[in-house]
Amino acid sequence: MQRRHWLQAALLSTLSSTKLFAWAQGAYPAKPIKLIVPLAAGSAVDNAARIVTLKMASTLGASMAVENIAGASGQIGTDRVAKSAPDGYTLGGFNDSIMTMLPNLNNKLPWDIVRDFEPVSLVATVEWCLVVAADSPIKNVAEFIQQARQAPGKINYGSGGNGSPQHIAMALFASQANLQLTHVPYKGATQAAVGVAGKEVDAAFQGIATVSGLIKAGKLKLLAVCTPKRLPQFADIPTVSESGLAGFEFNSWFAMMAPAGTPKAITQRLQQEVVKALADAQVKEQLSGLGLSPRGSTPEELATALSAQLARYDRLFKQAGITAD
Repeated sequence: MQRRHWLQAALLSTLSSTKLFAWAQGAYPAKPIKLIVPLAAGSAVDNAARIVTLKMASTLGASMAVENIAGASGQIGTDRVAKSAPDGYTLGGFNDSIMTMLPNLNNKLPWDIVRDFEPVSLVATVEWCLVVAADSPIKNVAEFIQQARQAPGKINYGSGGNGSPQHIAMALFASQANLQLTHVPYKGATQAAVGVAGKEVDAAFQGIATVSGLIKAGKLKLLAVCTPKRLPQFADIPTVSESGLAGFEFNSWFAMMAPAGTPKAITQRLQQEVVKALADAQVKEQLSGLGLSPRGSTPEELATALSAQLARYDRLFKQAGITAD
């Protein structure tokens, strides 16, 4: 008799827990969602995050706030996401520098990109460019390479920090062109762009979304884009490959991640909302105008891309002798 009562009580408890879990999942989101971007405000990822989350909030039925926690090439903000509750209310907006470059440069990170996070969706690829100050005498990539070869180590370039994509892009460029350049790390991509505009440094590779405002304001000169073909919105600007360094290409991507252990029902809901937002015509136009290409993916596709990119940069960094220093 007692055994039967115990089994009944256990069954009722299990059913109650199941109903409670189902209710909780059905109610998501029940409060505002925070997307931590571990990069400076005004960066390509930050701009994309604000466009996409604004649209997502309108269909999710809950507000989404972007919080910038910059520092240490993204390590600080990424660690904050890794240590957050896996409940879908704190997410990460990461670029592939954080996800695939840093892990290949630093084996002592406080987090592991595969172990400590759940993929949600690829959001966009960030198209890149080479910029100099508006009144720089350098007119194209060929002239930039020629000047750098004539004065080894005298040409300096800005980046968002050691291991940042700005650092990696120029290091790969220098390796391919056999150049000696001097690296000047800033605290973020935006600060590095301003450094070029203010002639603190000579040049920088940057995401177009980061520097588009400075280009339009006449503060920066766009020498070339890093895409395989010219971009429609910059049809008169050559690619790096066609104007001085054949075969050179570089881009980065922005993805949404959640802390490890976040329920699959939540990551799937978020993924669906990301894809829905990216299908919106206005969102597409806004991203394209900033040099961003809308993507979207399943969590599984993002996990596969992440694994492939980790292996790719491991190989490239070893070939080029690139280190965090």
